[in-house]
Amino acid sequence: MSSPARLSVFRLSSTALGIACGTGAAFCWAAGFVAARQGIEVGLTPADLALHRFAWAGLFLLPLMLSGRTEGFGGIGWRRAIALTLAGGPPLAIISYSGFILVPLGHGGVIQPSAAALFGLLYARVVLRESLPRERLVGAAVIVIGLCVIGFEAISTIGRHGLLGDFLFVAAGCCFATFAMLVKLWHVPPARATMIVSVVSLADIPIHWALFGFDHMISLGFAENLMQALAQGVLAGAGAIWLFARAVFLLGAARAAVFTALVPLFTLLIGAAFLGEMPTLTQLAGLVVVLIGFRMAQRG
Repeated sequence: MSSPARLSVFRLSSTALGIACGTGAAFCWAAGFVAARQGIEVGLTPADLALHRFAWAGLFLLPLMLSGRTEGFGGIGWRRAIALTLAGGPPLAIISYSGFILVPLGHGGVIQPSAAALFGLLYARVVLRESLPRERLVGAAVIVIGLCVIGFEAISTIGRHGLLGDFLFVAAGCCFATFAMLVKLWHVPPARATMIVSVVSLADIPIHWALFGFDHMISLGFAENLMQALAQGVLAGAGAIWLFARAVFLLGAARAAVFTALVPLFTLLIGAAFLGEMPTLTQLAGLVVVLIGFRMAQRG
């Protein structure tokens, strides 16, 4: 095989691997949403789920942090490490999981990623001083229209508390966008940011023990807690971030960003398959509008 042919095959395989990683990251994030909804239904609290989301990863990564190879949290210092944790750690998780107490799975699966994209565009322009092409701004406006469709359903079919649930997902999306903005602003590699947040989030263990104890979690059984540890800590946590970071490396940031648009779709599909939560026509209409907006915002 000639050298150009070998290079062509390599590029093809790298692209295919990047696509697989991006799709896998979206699937893992969606699976975390579905598992969180299921956990809320069986009696786990948002604080319980947040503990599963970060504690296991933190315990696994703590020896690496203590080894000295990541002195000073990789050079970013304690203040920035705490700021990253406040934006992307347990507070974000608790806000997000609380939304599932008030509204169906479809709302969280669509609203939170969409809000993260919107606030990400805002931070890119205001904080990072990046230019925003007109098509990207139009895409953002279309996403807002889709969110309004879903919000209208919350008011008309669920009541005012449904709108509160949607607002919680908007707030969670804002937190995630803040975390992503800080990572980019401070030039923190995604894998290192994951390690920092996970280790600092170990402070949630004594806080949870003092405020709530562990009896309630234990009473729900080993199988349920193991499932949440795997879904939140492994899939939606370290697994999704590693896969997405790999997709960025193989495809570039702009092309990898397209895969975040798959999270709402995967959330609805997995939720329908495993929880029997069928999306309403209004939710589907809002999803379609949001996906169109996602695509426009990422092409601009």
